[in-house]
Amino acid sequence: MRSEWWSEEGRRHAREEGRYDGVLAAATAVLLVEAAIAAIGFFVWAETVETPARAYSAAGLLVMVLAAPLVLPLAAAALGASAAVLVVPVAAAAAWLGRRCSGREAWWWVPVVAAAVGAAAVPAGLRWDAGAGAVLAGWMAVTAVLGTPALVVRRMLLPDRPPLSTRTVLGRVALGGTLAVVTAWAVAGAALHAGIGYEPPGLSAERVAGTWADGRGGTLVLAADGTATAEGIQTFGGEGEGGGVGDAVTDAGTHGGPATGTCRAIGAWTYVPGTDPWAQRVLVLVEGCVLAPWSVGGSPEHPTLLVHVGDPDTGEVYVLRAQGR
Repeated sequence: MRSEWWSEEGRRHAREEGRYDGVLAAATAVLLVEAAIAAIGFFVWAETVETPARAYSAAGLLVMVLAAPLVLPLAAAALGASAAVLVVPVAAAAAWLGRRCSGREAWWWVPVVAAAVGAAAVPAGLRWDAGAGAVLAGWMAVTAVLGTPALVVRRMLLPDRPPLSTRTVLGRVALGGTLAVVTAWAVAGAALHAGIGYEPPGLSAERVAGTWADGRGGTLVLAADGTATAEGIQTFGGEGEGGGVGDAVTDAGTHGGPATGTCRAIGAWTYVPGTDPWAQRVLVLVEGCVLAPWSVGGSPEHPTLLVHVGDPDTGEVYVLRAQGR
């Protein structure tokens, strides 16, 4: 009799363990789908933000696809831990609240619990001085990220419904998730191909002429007659030196070395339109100073002139902003 009891207890424990493993696997799979869609969305958003370097555009999406097999194992491990710590407890808490408050489990308890968990992150957003809109958006995002996988695995936890096998649930997640990711990837590629990504404003010699300031007391006055007057403009040594008027200009020519001092002198300037907005350059040659060619940034209403400082991979730039526009 004792051995029969242990045998039955062991079988029940095995069933519970198997169900938990299935729930965890399904929740992790949904989180992987969400992470892939979020990565695509973040990539598109990053392409729309002003950047001093040429954007990757649609080609970057192909790079993401090729890099996915390398990132997938690490992502699965991290998201599996998140599923165990957050998603499964959300689903279990929603089921408990449904039985406790209304006598039965109801699906809408899942987003309620997920929203409550997301609300715990609101104080952190307020502490970081995030705006009300950003905090609200973050709270809604956390609710959706936790609520979606919890809703999927909820069906596996219902005691009064025919059980779904892990293979069945994972198959549905794989089919729906693949369709969602491919759709997001195609929409992102079409948007980037249509030109949603950031592009510097197209200038002309007439629009470049004027006063440009670095906000720290340095100014560069580019007169319409081609005269350039530098007052306290930062100079940089190393790569990119010698960008004089009339010299050939390449992308590498907009990179300066470490800061070497300031310039106060008079010389000449010229505007090189290049083959596209990213190739625009403003060349300045003043006596006694080495100024790297300036590339164009900003927006049509508020253009900027900029030069990379040191290693271009760091993204550090020295910026001059148009004055009186």
